[in-house]
Amino acid sequence: MSDFLQNFQNDLRENVSGFIAVSVTEVETGMSYCSLSVNPDFDPELASAYNLEVVKAKLNAIKALGLTQKINDILITLTDQIHILDVSEDGKYFIYLAVDSNKANLGLTRATLSKFKKDIITKL
Repeated sequence: MSDFLQNFQNDLRENVSGFIAVSVTEVETGMSYCSLSVNPDFDPELASAYNLEVVKAKLNAIKALGLTQKINDILITLTDQIHILDVSEDGKYFIYLAVDSNKANLGLTRATLSKFKKDIITKL
């Protein structure tokens, strides 16, 4: 794993309240470039594989509707977790981030993710 990805996931773990897991996945192939979880029972690569289908379905819906929009992120709120699927500006990668909704502030979580993801396109 590249130093950039190692630093990226560690920065999120250290700076996002309620951090559970993160992974970075290529949209076209489904290949996970990195993953990290603070819970050994939570597999972010498996979650990313399933969430890739969510991203692809939304991309297909955008195309079918003839929209010229891009996905910024997809927010999934569960009973006690928030899952963010943040798609890179070029649409080639998505970041899957899971946080504990009782500990995380959604606005701060999104701002922190945005801060640390800036170099995803140029570094991968």
